[in-house]
Amino acid sequence: MLIETETTPNPVTLKFLPGRAVMDAGTRDFATPEEAEASPLAEALFGLGDVTGVFFGRDFVSVTAGPGVEWSGLKPDVLALLLDHFSANMPLFRAAGNGIAVPAEDDFAENPEDADIVAQIKDLIETRVRPAVANDGGDIIYRGFDKGKVFLQMQGACSGCPSSSATLKNGIEQLLKYYVPEVTEVRAV
Repeated sequence: MLIETETTPNPVTLKFLPGRAVMDAGTRDFATPEEAEASPLAEALFGLGDVTGVFFGRDFVSVTAGPGVEWSGLKPDVLALLLDHFSANMPLFRAAGNGIAVPAEDDFAENPEDADIVAQIKDLIETRVRPAVANDGGDIIYRGFDKGKVFLQMQGACSGCPSSSATLKNGIEQLLKYYVPEVTEVRAV
């Protein structure tokens, strides 16, 4: 089995492509070792000690290294864990959960009058934004729309990426404003 690696716009995150599906549906972001307990693979990656984030996409795993960690030393350990996991066809999650990303409890209550606008925004994010962000090893989750402001959550390589604010403002915000004139601003949550 060959696992390819790709750099991401976030210099502390690498994208690993095992050449097969990782998630059948949705995505899953692990920002702490406690969150990673839901997945034997994520838990093992955090167990390396130098990992501060793990993200499962449709066909990739993004891993974020801690401050000051050099990928030259960490990459072989990550590859070994991924090879062992995928070669043995081990389960991605423990039986307690399916790992599909679910909306956070802090999503915004939306005005029912904005339903058409919200549907347009969600469609654009799903069809145009998410595929591009996934190419960079991350994901973007719609969190809400309120009085012209769209609230999005960056995950995986995009979370904490130095260029994520530029992506939000110069890319996503401009796209949404163009197609949905009611959008005045895009904010990360």
